[in-house]
Amino acid sequence: MVLATTTKPVTGYVHSIETFGSVDGPGIRYVIFLQGCRMRCEFCHNPDTWNIGTGDEMTSDEILAEAIKYRAFWGKRGGITCSGGESLLQIDFLIDLFTKAKAEGINTCLDTCGQPFTYKEPWFSKFKQLMAVTDVSLVDIKQIDTDRHKRLTGFNNETVLAMIQYMSDNGHHMWIRHVLVPERTDYDENLRDLGQYIKTLNNVDKVEILPYHTMGVVKYETLGIDYPLKGIEPPTHERVVNAENLLHVEDYQGWRTR
Repeated sequence: MVLATTTKPVTGYVHSIETFGSVDGPGIRYVIFLQGCRMRCEFCHNPDTWNIGTGDEMTSDEILAEAIKYRAFWGKRGGITCSGGESLLQIDFLIDLFTKAKAEGINTCLDTCGQPFTYKEPWFSKFKQLMAVTDVSLVDIKQIDTDRHKRLTGFNNETVLAMIQYMSDNGHHMWIRHVLVPERTDYDENLRDLGQYIKTLNNVDKVEILPYHTMGVVKYETLGIDYPLKGIEPPTHERVVNAENLLHVEDYQGWRTR
């Protein structure tokens, strides 16, 4: 007798969903914030996304069924974005979701800081599979200086830069994002180095400076976690403009034609 087998659906742990995101990739996006992150960025405003293996367990079919209800708002460039937490910690779920989304003609966007990236197998083969169904990636470079990156996040930046180099070498479109934090990332020498580094990359459609803010402080208080950047205020407009100039933000407008 041959017993019938069923394939268990791939599920992801979801922190929250935004149905009308306008800053998480091209156009209007249905944004899935996945639960779990190993980095402990001092400026993180969502510490409630850190814990791994918690959140609402959902299948890709459940998410797509809801997302498609908003398709009329997406226009030519909109679609779905997976963010975090760190989305790559749930790479099997991303592959399942993005593969099904592409089959429906939906634009896919990955938001990641690249911390889990590795060339080790089987993870690397999964990453290549994911890239094949990803239209654009939003990649955070927290700090170009390795020592300052480790102080800021708890990890060095080697895996992040390795992932970016792979994307650059293999035709994968990306937006580079950098959070500007006084006393942490707002140093002219680091910004110049980052600007020069970005110039070496291929397929960078957009570069964004994201000014640090303190809107997440209340979450730290609620969770009983000490806020690591007490006393540090958001950057001034002048420092934001300075960072945009040093990163040559105006040179990257490819996303407008995609």
